[in-house]
Amino acid sequence: MLMPMVDPLPIFSALGDATRLRILALLRRMELSVGELAQVLGQSQPRVSRHVKILCDAGLAERRKEGSWVFVALGSAEVVAPIAAALDGWAHGQADHWAVADIARLAAVRADRAAAATAWFETHAGEWDAIRSLHVAEAQVEAAMAEVLGPAPIGTLIDIGTGTGRMLELFAGRADAALGIDRSSEMLRLARAKLAGSANTELRQADLYALPMTDGAADLAIIHHVLHFAAAPGAAIAEAARVLAPGGRLLIVDFAPHDREELRARDAHVRLGFADAQIEGWAEAAGLRMMRVETLGGGELTVKLWLARKGAAGLHEVKAA
Repeated sequence: MLMPMVDPLPIFSALGDATRLRILALLRRMELSVGELAQVLGQSQPRVSRHVKILCDAGLAERRKEGSWVFVALGSAEVVAPIAAALDGWAHGQADHWAVADIARLAAVRADRAAAATAWFETHAGEWDAIRSLHVAEAQVEAAMAEVLGPAPIGTLIDIGTGTGRMLELFAGRADAALGIDRSSEMLRLARAKLAGSANTELRQADLYALPMTDGAADLAIIHHVLHFAAAPGAAIAEAARVLAPGGRLLIVDFAPHDREELRARDAHVRLGFADAQIEGWAEAAGLRMMRVETLGGGELTVKLWLARKGAAGLHEVKAA
């Protein structure tokens, strides 16, 4: 298949600036908001926005508005990949001092975000199940999850961001072995109390970007109402895909796009929901194929279920309830 023609002039014009080169390098690591880019670069948001617009006009970046935030990601592969290869080749594996400093500041930004989320979870752990029920009827979500997964035995299950262990409570009985991970020690304390006596279930404190499981060890991974807290949702999906065996399934449950801006401050949400194309793009990049999409309306927020399989041909089955 012929690749589309790409005009190199706006691309090289856009990259003729040190700040825009730094932005491109940061976006190669993760999707960031304009505010986060400004924080890492030490520049004002209006100035960074102008640089981002030039990169977007050249096809090197893409913007997406979520409430009052604007997130920026890399542009299409046919535009970005040749430039990235050239930059890597010219660098000879050596990062300049700006890149080293930016990477360190980016790590600090991500650490701040993670610390804020962890503090919120530790404070609200006892209310967690009730907090989630405010958004949509959990019984409706759980019934939809059970229907999507079907009645067959699960094999090895990993629940990513297990919270108080509700997903393990529901599905570990159908698994040969089940592992729940969470960063919050307080959440895990409550989960251990809830799951006491479950012989096939293990709980561990771990990060969703570094799962304590070997490649291909899981048959089913669940990310239930966790992705909207993630600083890098695509990376979280990629890490879940890593631990899945060929044919293994990933079930993501989260919100459709919404404009409830107050959830950022009140409930520590980083993302205001996800579009189907976003989730499918991240899944495909991780070697997963979308098998089924469900939409559950009727609550304050619309809940989506995305079921993907590792290495399987895509089969879209969309339902609304």
